[in-house]
Amino acid sequence: MKTSIIAVALLATLAGCAVQPNSANVYKARQSQNEQSVRMGTVESVRNVTIDKGESGTGVLAGAALGGVAGSAVGGGKGAIAASILGAVAGGIAGQNIEANAANKPGLEITVRLDNGDMRAIVQDADEAFRPGERVRLLSDGRTTRVTH
Repeated sequence: MKTSIIAVALLATLAGCAVQPNSANVYKARQSQNEQSVRMGTVESVRNVTIDKGESGTGVLAGAALGGVAGSAVGGGKGAIAASILGAVAGGIAGQNIEANAANKPGLEITVRLDNGDMRAIVQDADEAFRPGERVRLLSDGRTTRVTH
């Protein structure tokens, strides 16, 4: 029984760590075959930022479950109950920290001067290098805008 509880808690932790990409190179299936407007411009500046994907609470729950199970295996009687409670609290804190670290990703704030003189700033995953002075394309579907070469 304890093995299945641990397996479920581990799967929940992994599911909570999955984050959606903000990359200009990743399209969701619903975005395929949709027309996008293209504007040309020049990179004015690039700034490193952190993209915070938020926390779902899964890390706390999974950590608390694992910590509680591990703590219950220590001692017997009232000692096992106290160890289980302490394990759950410590596991919850550890799970929250793990989820928070997994949810933060490096990103770029790319400021672009469009050919018509307008300025735009787009934040996306830092998976492609951009330098001031480079010519780039801004692809937009009216909701999402991405910077590409």
